[in-house]
Amino acid sequence: MRHTLPVAPQFYVTAPQTCPYLDGRRERKLFTALQGEHANTLNNTLSKQGFRRSQNVLYRPSCAECSACLSARIRVADFEPSKSQRRCLKRNNMLEREATSPWATEDQFDLFRRYLDDRHADGGMADMDIFEFAAMIEETPVKSRVIEYWDRSGEEPELIATCLTDVLDDGLSMVYSFYTPERARASLGTYIILDHVKIAQEAGLPYVYLGYWVPGSSKMGYKANFKALEVFRGAEWEDIADGTDYSADTHPLSVDPIAEQVARISLPDTRPTEG
Repeated sequence: MRHTLPVAPQFYVTAPQTCPYLDGRRERKLFTALQGEHANTLNNTLSKQGFRRSQNVLYRPSCAECSACLSARIRVADFEPSKSQRRCLKRNNMLEREATSPWATEDQFDLFRRYLDDRHADGGMADMDIFEFAAMIEETPVKSRVIEYWDRSGEEPELIATCLTDVLDDGLSMVYSFYTPERARASLGTYIILDHVKIAQEAGLPYVYLGYWVPGSSKMGYKANFKALEVFRGAEWEDIADGTDYSADTHPLSVDPIAEQVARISLPDTRPTEG
């Protein structure tokens, strides 16, 4: 018997667990499967509404008493690097960019392990083996690329940084990036974002999606250092430079019920057109 996937995606909520960004908080995610012939269209549509991709799942924070996590993106046309960001570009001008299909390599995994051991040894990805890493890179139902950064100035070429990137219809979505911990002063995380802004400019794409900005989190606060940054809040994108207070709200009535959140999600029209 042949079965077809439902046209409208089904949404689910994860069980609460410890928040990785803010002490004393519990996180919960709203998510849906990303699969089938309309995967790219769904990824494009939900990314514009604060969702992020992890393999074949799209998710968005939906915590019961906290609304601190905000999806962030850079408006490419209005972006200007700061003085420190220009110095970052200069420090890393020896790096060569290579864009490839989403295929995992041993060089990538070695770099990934060194990065996790140095930066996130107690995080949720700390125990990932090479097979789980390969799944993270390769299991993508949408248009994705692996952006590698190589230093070939020495005797042997060295992979310095890597970013798994989705190509959306309105920008680049930086799914996950990692880099060598031995060059801490090079600000490689900042450099990868700056280079993605350049790639988007060259491709005529208006946005670079950075993932979630979390005010009050030492891990995620750096994203506010980029000019022309927008965050998705209250069902719309707004510029963080407008003076709005983005302190984390922990009131139990500050978050709408799941059913109302789902009802406000705009879905793409995937009905076949009549010939």
